[in-house]
Amino acid sequence: MRVFLNLCAGLDILGIPYRINGYRHVERHPDELACIIGKPHVLNKARWRNPIVFGAAVYSHPLRDPDLLKRLPVRKVLVPGEWMREMCEPYYGEAVVTWPTGIDTESWTWDRDTPKTSDFLIYDKVHWEHEKFEARLIEPIRQELGRRGFTHSEIRYGFYEEETFREKLRNCKAMIFLCEHETQGIAYQQALACGVPILAWDRGGYWQDPEFYPHRVKFGPVTSVPYWDERCGRKFAHFGEFPEQLSEFWANLQNYSPRDYILQNLTLEICARKYLDHTQTINDR
Repeated sequence: MRVFLNLCAGLDILGIPYRINGYRHVERHPDELACIIGKPHVLNKARWRNPIVFGAAVYSHPLRDPDLLKRLPVRKVLVPGEWMREMCEPYYGEAVVTWPTGIDTESWTWDRDTPKTSDFLIYDKVHWEHEKFEARLIEPIRQELGRRGFTHSEIRYGFYEEETFREKLRNCKAMIFLCEHETQGIAYQQALACGVPILAWDRGGYWQDPEFYPHRVKFGPVTSVPYWDERCGRKFAHFGEFPEQLSEFWANLQNYSPRDYILQNLTLEICARKYLDHTQTINDR
C-alpha cells in the first residue's frame, strides 16, 4: 500500500493523470498500458490483453510464478532493489528492472527544534529466528549501549503505528537498524529523510527466506541497506564489529547528512519520474 500511495503522490506532484482500478477501461482499450502494483492476485482479476507493467510489491521470488511472462502480456517486472533484480534476472531476463518507490520528504522531515530525549532508536526488523538474534545480537547491543552510558528506545517492525515511529525519530539522535536484508527498506529511508543517521547491521551473505533457502534458492550477496552512501551512516556485519563501528559512528555523528541523500535520490518526484520512464520505454515500442 505504501508503494502505491507514494507513487500516486509523486504522480500528483508531477501533474500526471492516472486511473485507479479502471478494469472496464483497460478491457475496452486493450492497447493501453496496465500498471499493476501490489499483490499478485490482481494478475488473475481480469483477462489481460493489455501490455502490463507489474510491480513493485511482486512475488518474493520468480519460482512462485516461473511462467509469468509466457502466461500474461507482462512487459516489465519492477522490483525494489538491485540485488533482487539480479536474483530475478535468470527467470525474467531483461524484463526485470529496478524501481524504488519515493519517500515523502514533507511528511518525514528533519525537526531541528525538538529536544532529543534519547541517543539511539533501535529498529528491530529481524524476520527469522528472532529468539536467536535476540540473544546474539539485540541484547548484546543493548548492553553495549548501556555500558557506554547511551540512552535508547526501541521499536519492532509490525508492532507499531506510523506516528509512533515518527515520534521516536523526532526524539532520537541516531538509529540502529537491524534487518537480515531489505529489497528497498522504506522505514530506514524514512529515518534518513528525518535527518537521523543510521548504524546498520548489514550481514550480507545469502537471501534468507526460509520458504526458499537453502533447499530451493541460494542467492547472494544481499544487503539490508540497498540505497546508501557515506552520508547515511555506517554499517557492521556482526556484533563483533559493533563496538568499533559504534565508536566511529558516534564520533562522526555530526558529519553525516542522510536527508541530503534522500533528497538527491528518493523523493516522490524523482521516483515517480523514473516510473514514468519505465512505462515510456514500453509505449515507445
